[in-house]
Amino acid sequence: MSDIALSIPQASTARPRSAARVLRAIQTVSIFIIALVIVSPLLLLVVASLKDDRFQILADMGSFRAFWVSNPTLSNYAEVGRLSGELAFGRYLINSLIILVTTVCSGLIVNSMAGFVLAWGSLKGRAVILSVVIALYVIPQESIIMPLVIMVSRAGISDTFAVQIVPWVASPLYIFLFYQFFAQLPKELLEAAEIDGASFFRAYRSIFLPLSLPALATVSILMGIETWNQYLWPILVTQTDYARPIAVAIATFFGQDSIYWDRAMAASVLMMIPILGLYLAFQRWFVSSFIGSAVKG
Repeated sequence: MSDIALSIPQASTARPRSAARVLRAIQTVSIFIIALVIVSPLLLLVVASLKDDRFQILADMGSFRAFWVSNPTLSNYAEVGRLSGELAFGRYLINSLIILVTTVCSGLIVNSMAGFVLAWGSLKGRAVILSVVIALYVIPQESIIMPLVIMVSRAGISDTFAVQIVPWVASPLYIFLFYQFFAQLPKELLEAAEIDGASFFRAYRSIFLPLSLPALATVSILMGIETWNQYLWPILVTQTDYARPIAVAIATFFGQDSIYWDRAMAASVLMMIPILGLYLAFQRWFVSSFIGSAVKG
């Protein structure tokens, strides 16, 4: 009887363990399938960029041969990396890097200063200003495109780097993000700085800005992605290759007579590298910003 009594609890405990293993296996397989679906287009893009025959790329599509290259080559990258000549992608890449770095750096300064003033500045009607900022974010960007085109055309800055930078430096969304971050910091920091004789701007620059690394990282990544993927605005305000970005350049690979699939794939891979590097550089603060917001919420 004792042996039977001991075997019953062992059997009952073995069942939950086996069920947990099955559940864990299902979760692992599900995560693997989801990851495969997400990564497979990127893998296909990289593999296709290493093929030197654009017609072979089209022939391999729809089969597992699209994920394999027998004779890899970097000739496509050499072609699109040129700074001059037909389909010179290197020129567009440099243009986009100039626009990206200038827009993000200027945007961090302007938006953080505006958010700090809204959070701790002695402004009358602060609530009204904040409501206007939020209302401006609700307005679709496409609805103000045409008035902006007319304004920059009359200002004489079309087909320049400035026309792709200045209109997008200040953003209601990023001003509000900085405002929300600065408003959560203790007011005693500002009071202590004022007691020490620091000016309002000095307190922003020396105390609050170094503490806002998570917000700076978040805005850098979001603004960088938004700037890097701009397509409609550059098409409307640029007429030559002088200042056109890479999002517009990739469209030039798809002509009416021929489509350069091999070079377009290589150009797309090159297009991912800078913005991926930006994310990896600020990943730690970007993730901590979202985790902190979720915990406080």
